[in-house]
Amino acid sequence: MSHPSAIRIFLKTIVARAYPRFVAAYRNRAWLITETLLPLLGTIAMIYVYRALHAPARFLGFVVLGGVLLAFWQNVIWAMATQFFWDRGAGNLELFAMAPTSLAAILLGMALGGAYVSLTRAATILLVASVLFGVSYSLSGLLPALGVFVLTISALYCLGMLLASLFLFYQREAWQLADAMQEPIYFLSGFYFPVRSLGAVVGGIGSLIPLTLGLDAIRQLILPGTPQFIPLSVEVLAVVAQIIAYAALSQISLRYLERRARQDARLILRST
Repeated sequence: MSHPSAIRIFLKTIVARAYPRFVAAYRNRAWLITETLLPLLGTIAMIYVYRALHAPARFLGFVVLGGVLLAFWQNVIWAMATQFFWDRGAGNLELFAMAPTSLAAILLGMALGGAYVSLTRAATILLVASVLFGVSYSLSGLLPALGVFVLTISALYCLGMLLASLFLFYQREAWQLADAMQEPIYFLSGFYFPVRSLGAVVGGIGSLIPLTLGLDAIRQLILPGTPQFIPLSVEVLAVVAQIIAYAALSQISLRYLERRARQDARLILRST
């Protein structure tokens, strides 16, 4: 009897876990308001702040691009980082630990399934805010910016897999930890202002987050006049290094989690 290859199992697991979330997005259309229109209002509010201050037009682009990547950061936090914590409470983590597949594939499937909503939200913010306020971009840097965007999202998802196991170790504090990370990340990543404004020390700390360097690189490519934090080539290389580093660390962490779950049953049992 032939057995499927490890790669085939990995890919089929991603599809199997992504499919329910993709279908659920069509069954409950309320997300069009809660996940798209409401975040758009927040982005528009920040744009009006800059317009009231008579800031240069490129600052409006800072806000729009920050709102675009913010959608994916929240998907990573709530669809990846806290996922195993909720699955343990629902009784699914036992099944994941026993299944002959990779926990990384399960996490990627869940994240990609939720990425449809994030992509819709990001596209809505980009199109509506750009047209409404006349934000223009450099077309010559569009394709390189798209490549940097893909690298940034890849590094972000690798970080999300690492956080998934770390959040599970924190058990009941996972919700508070995920919630507490929101505002500091908004600040350190420079969602609504140039990263250079943070200075070398704070900006260097924020560079540990893929969003910081990725967002700054995208701005440099399609928003002429963006204050440079570090050279563009260095930022791209740093994001690639983060993909490798966070992917390796997440695999080590997830394998340790699997070993403890199967041998000690400590992570499977709910804390009382």
